[in-house]
Amino acid sequence: MAIHVDSILWSPYVLLSLLVAIPTVTFLHDAWVWYRMPPGPTPLPLVGNKLQLPKSQPWLQFQKWSKEYGPIFTIWIGRKPTVIISDPVVAAELMEKRSTKYSSRPRMVAMGEILWDGASLLVQPYGKEWSVRRKLLHQAMTPKALRLYKPIQTAEASRLCCQLLETPNSWEKLLERYTSSIVFSVAYGHRIDSLNAKVIRQRFKFMHYASSLNVPGKYLVESFPILQHVPDVLAPWKAEIKRHGKEEATANMKLVEMVKSDIARANTQGDEIANSLCKQLLELRERESIPLSDRNFSYVPASLFGAGADTTASTLCTAFLALITHPETLHAAHEELDSVIGPDRTPTFEDELRLPYIRALVKEVLRWRPVAVLGGTPHASTEDDIYEGYFIPAGTTVLGNSWAINLNEEYYPNPHRFNPSRFIDTTLAEKSTNPTPETGKPHPAKTGHSSFGWGRRICPGADLATNSLFIALAKLLWAYDIKPLKGVQYDIFAYTEGFNIRPRKFECEISVRSQAHKEVLERELADAERVLERFTPFRE
Repeated sequence: MAIHVDSILWSPYVLLSLLVAIPTVTFLHDAWVWYRMPPGPTPLPLVGNKLQLPKSQPWLQFQKWSKEYGPIFTIWIGRKPTVIISDPVVAAELMEKRSTKYSSRPRMVAMGEILWDGASLLVQPYGKEWSVRRKLLHQAMTPKALRLYKPIQTAEASRLCCQLLETPNSWEKLLERYTSSIVFSVAYGHRIDSLNAKVIRQRFKFMHYASSLNVPGKYLVESFPILQHVPDVLAPWKAEIKRHGKEEATANMKLVEMVKSDIARANTQGDEIANSLCKQLLELRERESIPLSDRNFSYVPASLFGAGADTTASTLCTAFLALITHPETLHAAHEELDSVIGPDRTPTFEDELRLPYIRALVKEVLRWRPVAVLGGTPHASTEDDIYEGYFIPAGTTVLGNSWAINLNEEYYPNPHRFNPSRFIDTTLAEKSTNPTPETGKPHPAKTGHSSFGWGRRICPGADLATNSLFIALAKLLWAYDIKPLKGVQYDIFAYTEGFNIRPRKFECEISVRSQAHKEVLERELADAERVLERFTPFRE
């Protein structure tokens, strides 16, 4: 009797065997990978460690696990492994020294592919497309370019100080206006006079919406990417994301058109316009080919806002919290500023080298409560790798837990104490041969912290942000007493949720140090306004 192959393949016994065998093979493969990877909490089949992850402040649980499993451990989201790093040396070894393997991004379907359609540098996988955008953005971040921004940063810091004279209780909004205006001046050559400007309200809306998409487990399409091809009419969630993406892209291109109009007017009428990243890129585009569509091109200058405005404002909010909960730091800052600067003028960038405590205070603010608490957008490995005998397969998500790294007691003794003195310049060689109780082990980065990320994915606006922090804090501390309200207990752990954190709203007492200080601020405002005149304000 002839037996057909088809009848064997479709027999119920064979089908049943396949249904059993395929999950078994998958399970055995996952178990083999799990056994070789850095240790971590034991995952459950199919769901991994998902049920063990807290819905709130996951960085705290990750820090606890680092004490149990070591400075590098693995968690599983379903069948996808994520390596969590809690030590700066391990982070530097993998994401900097081995950056060719660890500079990509995990696939983010909802945010990266549906919302932005691959246009944003933030979520771009490592490769040619990313390199083109990064090179263009770097035009705005060269040492020469950063020097050109210092006058606008100085002028905006002076304006911030004078606005605080009038409405000290609005300090948080004034900090946001300060950082937003600097970023928009750098990106488009236009300043921000009010947070009520339409362009700023739009930017914050776009940023918050994108963040809402980047929530593990929120969209099934992250686990089953094929769902992004379902027609919009059958997937209203997808149509909604695309609508937001179209609105953001339209706004980005409108900003580029504004700068084009500025350039055209300057060419025909002889008007002088402020230099900006967008202006530089448009002029570069005239001279050579840039392989980006108009839409994708518009995302390059737009990326500066997400990278630098909200995060820098949040860091300044942390500085205020640190000052009112550690009053000795305010006294030390006043002492240095009074000695070096005196009462007749405010600090400038030319004073920076003579203000070691203020520079150290900026570093300590960045360390003490990192805004990108989970190290920013995660990295992803593109090749199999071995570290300390552990296997890290290609496609692994790699996350530097900045909370655990910045509060690692081996590097920062008494880590929750805000102590700028730990950053008073001491060479790495001196620290290596003679670590002190105050400084701990040497951090591998020259800055002494890694709050801006690692390797090729380090925040491109890190130096711009650091300069904005320095000049604002130097002038604010020269001019003001920033003190706690009497009888109020402040919680140094009360921070918002999300990938970027800032202190929960709190009140403090901000008062100008003397009538003489006030007069200096008002006098210097006139100089600041002359600088700001070149940057036309957004009026919408």
